[in-house]
Amino acid sequence: MFLELLKQINDSIWTYIIITVLLGVGLFFTYKTNFVQFRLFKEMFRVLFEKESFAKSKKGTSPFQAFTISTASRVGTGNLGGVAIAIASGGPGAVFWMWIIALVGSATSFVENTLAQVYKTEDGDGYRGGPAYYMQKGLNNRKLGIAFAIAITFTYGLVFSSVQSNTIRLAFEQSFDLSKWIMAGVLTILTALVIFGGLKRIAKVTQYVVPIMAILYLILAFFILIFNLGAIPGLISTIVENALGIREIAGGGIGAAIMMGVRRGLFSNEAGMGSAPNAAATAEVTHPAKQGLIQTLSVFIDTIIICSATAFIIMLSGDPSQYMDPTMKSIQLTQSAFSGHVGNWAGTFVAIAIFLFAFSSVIGNYYYGETNIQFIKEKNSYLTVYRLAVLFMVVFGAVAKMELVWALADLSMAIMALINLYAIIRLSGVAKDVLQDYMQKRKQPQTSHFSSNSVKHQQGIESW
Repeated sequence: MFLELLKQINDSIWTYIIITVLLGVGLFFTYKTNFVQFRLFKEMFRVLFEKESFAKSKKGTSPFQAFTISTASRVGTGNLGGVAIAIASGGPGAVFWMWIIALVGSATSFVENTLAQVYKTEDGDGYRGGPAYYMQKGLNNRKLGIAFAIAITFTYGLVFSSVQSNTIRLAFEQSFDLSKWIMAGVLTILTALVIFGGLKRIAKVTQYVVPIMAILYLILAFFILIFNLGAIPGLISTIVENALGIREIAGGGIGAAIMMGVRRGLFSNEAGMGSAPNAAATAEVTHPAKQGLIQTLSVFIDTIIICSATAFIIMLSGDPSQYMDPTMKSIQLTQSAFSGHVGNWAGTFVAIAIFLFAFSSVIGNYYYGETNIQFIKEKNSYLTVYRLAVLFMVVFGAVAKMELVWALADLSMAIMALINLYAIIRLSGVAKDVLQDYMQKRKQPQTSHFSSNSVKHQQGIESW
């Protein structure tokens, strides 16, 4: 009953509000920035490897470090499980709409991450920032910042943690036939050891292992695709036909494709949701636009390359009737596809990989929530309650139905995105001024550093 009600609410919100707003705002920013995601695509790579991007003080993370961390963190549930759900529920056409939301949303990503840099604040030897900060400092609206802080704490700290534990449970159920209660217990214990401060080593180990596992996953994926190179043009044709075909339009299939493509695309690349800016604000750069460009590139790699690779492998695995089955359980469809290509060991590899990806995401999601709780109140007595709530959601996700945890995720991230999109539309003039300043200073390298005097709206800019 509750699940059906949740699905109806989600269908209404996503059909009539979120899809229109995400695409509309993305197109608005594409126009406002003069197609920055296409026009400066080459510049993104130059900035990524430019030594001068890392300011001499070296207080925060380097641009390349921020890029690798954010990209590695995106390789996980969204790319492996989310893509599978999109195809199973929306057909191959959903992949096309994932591409569209990424290409259009890249401009949104540029704006939100640039703003995070503009309004970042010093925090000891580094920086902190994000939507809550640019809402308070840029819009002078602390109440809106608090509303977003609550939304991201609930979405990432609680709901997304249940999505991660649910995906881990499904993967291990497929490969090792483990009970969901055993997985719930193991995940809860590991999470408790980290967030209650007992074993920080676990978090550090995942920081080192996850990028390596991400690289191994991509190597395996591209190895499979290389041996099926001749089939890829046909797959692309199938994706486009299923997204825009007359038969799909007449049968109403295009609606499901758009809905699932946009939902899973947003979960995967996070463009416009307001999560990536929390990490982008910690980077040390000579100009805010540089971090905006780098995070835009990360969105492109996440969806156009990594999600596409997973989608192609799933579609190569057999007849459409095999992968267009809504009863297939997200990551299990991906595991079956990999096993079909290179053997059963690949399914086990994907299970272990998703465990590392998803568990590291649980820890990262927890810290997103903790940081935003501290934004609300520096010395907060609610952290213990929050930590217990996180553990409850980890258990809940491990034993709950896949459909329920994803439905909760869809609703919570929609609310979070709407708050963030409202704020960045209001601050779009600042982002445009910053981009124009960057383009002017590109012609004069000796004056490449950003200054608050470079923009008309200087209120709340402290670190420049």
